[in-house]
Amino acid sequence: MTEILPVTGDNPKSRRSSPHPDALAHISYIHGCQDAQCRELPAPSEADDIVAHILGKFGIWQLRSVLIVFLCKIPAAWFMACIIFTAPDIYANEEFSCDTSLYGGAANCSVTEDQCSVLVAYGDGNYAMRPCQQFHYAYSFHSLIMEFDLVCLCDIFVAWSQYWHLFGMFVGGVVATRLMRVLSPRQVYIAGIWALLCCGVATGLVNDFSLHCSFRCLSAVSCSFMMTAGQAICRCSTAYALQSFLTSLSALTVTDITTGKYRQGVLLLYETFWSLGVILLPGLAVGAHSWRQIYIGITSLPFIIVLLLPWLPDSPRWLLQRSLCLDAAVEHVMQLLLQAASLNERNHKIPSDLATQLQHLGEKLRAQAPPARWLELWHGHRRAKLHMLATHMALATFLIGHMGLLLNIRSFGRDYLSPNTIAIGVAEILGCLLAVYLTFQHNARKWQWAGGYCIVGGCVGCLCWFFNDVEMPEIYEIVLWMFFAVLPKSGISCAQAMLLTCMGESLPPEKRAPFAFSVVTWARVWLLSASFLTVLRELNIALSLSTFCVLVVLGGICTCCLRT
Repeated sequence: MTEILPVTGDNPKSRRSSPHPDALAHISYIHGCQDAQCRELPAPSEADDIVAHILGKFGIWQLRSVLIVFLCKIPAAWFMACIIFTAPDIYANEEFSCDTSLYGGAANCSVTEDQCSVLVAYGDGNYAMRPCQQFHYAYSFHSLIMEFDLVCLCDIFVAWSQYWHLFGMFVGGVVATRLMRVLSPRQVYIAGIWALLCCGVATGLVNDFSLHCSFRCLSAVSCSFMMTAGQAICRCSTAYALQSFLTSLSALTVTDITTGKYRQGVLLLYETFWSLGVILLPGLAVGAHSWRQIYIGITSLPFIIVLLLPWLPDSPRWLLQRSLCLDAAVEHVMQLLLQAASLNERNHKIPSDLATQLQHLGEKLRAQAPPARWLELWHGHRRAKLHMLATHMALATFLIGHMGLLLNIRSFGRDYLSPNTIAIGVAEILGCLLAVYLTFQHNARKWQWAGGYCIVGGCVGCLCWFFNDVEMPEIYEIVLWMFFAVLPKSGISCAQAMLLTCMGESLPPEKRAPFAFSVVTWARVWLLSASFLTVLRELNIALSLSTFCVLVVLGGICTCCLRT
């Protein structure tokens, strides 16, 4: 009899004993094959592994998992873009006026036209200019600006609040990536959803602006936890058909033509759930009478996601590679694969030696070489340096334009926020669909097509200067300005989806994870400037719009430098 070595923790050299006869009978009963010929299934090919062999390329189980994971994009979009509706513009004299009671009433002072400064008389011809401290409001919606008396520095404080949200997204992505070295993606996802529930409610209840910004930052961290962990779950739960672009915890890449199409198709459409959240946001805000009600509304979806958590799977390959006890990981993954195979009607793919093959796969994953170092990314093929620079610059400009053009619709009038927001969301979806078409139908030149579209869209957007002072009916003016914003926005969505999905296709497997982490982290650092660029609308609406359009053009030029 073969000697069975004892299992010690996650020692890759340890061997798991073969399943007992009753376990084999149980597995055989599940997939309905009781003869020896059926149980002796062929081993997976070299381009595949046992997890992919059982799960298949795509099925009901993967679809259910993907939809649960992708739902996190909707509240992430709501918490990012809610500032559009919680802090709309408010007009001086018509909807707010300075309360001069602190300075002795109207007889003792005079107020400037913008209601922000008071000229106070102190007798004997002495006057002093003082900032207005309190205001009277006549606007029916109780906005964030009114709550904290920020009407005179509205754009600055809106940008400051949005900065903390973007900073939270940056920190959350980095922290979640590091956490998934010791916690499973499912655990990180669950931690993110519960933290979002707590921080989201707190953000809408606090009575201090500094605390409001702090909880916005923590809410963004929670959203980033969910998105980063969800991508890692999808990467493994669909047999590597959905490869993560933020974190890739193993260098083992299992691909073929069909799974490649599934992987690219789903990731290219991933951003459509963000766009769906943008489209649905006006529906939540239309009946709200206070900014607090909006926050309560956008926290409702995370409660629904919590109810779906029992059907959220863990990452099979992460468990096999990172769990402290390989034996326990094999048991967990076996149960997960049996459930998935039953739902996908692939019970006939379960081999009789499933536990042994999972043991071998776990040992193989744990024995992989570490990912490449950052400096090694600059070396390799002859275009490595150009590819590195172009990808970093392209995604940075696209992320700034992606957020900036959405927030900039506040410039086009408070009365049209809802239709303009919906139009931006539809443009993003069309851009993602265009990315799918270019990737599948024009793969060899997809970068040049996407980059060219961004260049054309950005240049058309810059034409807004020619219509800056043209007199026309208000509705035509809004439609024209939205056209200048929607065209580059769809180009950004197209190129950004392709970048996040395919930017590592020309790199070896060991370089893809550090490359993706470097590109996304760099882009999110520059993304912090997006909220402050929207302040340029105080100088001129065309200035803020054309600034983002120039960034789209620069991103398009960098995208054209990439090669398939």
